[in-house]
Amino acid sequence: MLKVHTLPYNPWQENTYLISADNGECIIIDPGCLADHEQQHLVQYLKENNLTPTKLWNTHLHLDHVFGNRFVCDTFNLSAVAHKGDEFWIEKTVEYAGSMGIEVKENPPAIGTYFEDGQELEFGGSIIKIIHVPGHSPGGVVLYAENEGFAIAGDVLFRDSIGRADLPGGDYDTLISGIKAKLLTLPAEVAVYPGHGPSTTIGYEKENNMHLQ
Repeated sequence: MLKVHTLPYNPWQENTYLISADNGECIIIDPGCLADHEQQHLVQYLKENNLTPTKLWNTHLHLDHVFGNRFVCDTFNLSAVAHKGDEFWIEKTVEYAGSMGIEVKENPPAIGTYFEDGQELEFGGSIIKIIHVPGHSPGGVVLYAENEGFAIAGDVLFRDSIGRADLPGGDYDTLISGIKAKLLTLPAEVAVYPGHGPSTTIGYEKENNMHLQ
């Protein structure tokens, strides 16, 4: 059985997620740890919970979701997996952060391998399906664990809201249509863990999210 751990980091309170298996192996998703104390908190949390990172996955590559990519890659000898559609963001990270008054010393490492829409990846005896939902970012993906009934949604879908669509490569209509076609068709009880803020469910958003009516 997979377990989801939520660790909010950086000025945007980005939700870094750990998906852990029964054997203690875990996937680090969207490490947003920017400051040294956040990086050390991640290491300490892993140690205290006897977790060993074996994979680094990114739902998309906006800067607040990749601040910790280099630290994680270097510390745990991993390389990131993300959708190719977002790869252009990697070389813009330092510049984009600087424009917001945030100092980042170097861009994240290059992506190691790429997610594909519909891909099914085995982890901890379970299957995690890759659902490509562009619109917030060209390469945005949702990570859906059907048997466990949860989805890591990145910045595609939030409680009572959706991801912004005004950044480079974003498109509001594409985002809305993708959410409706690929996410709202999932079972109502599926838990949704977004890139910021509290978790929600597919059923709640279907009934209450004003963007999706």
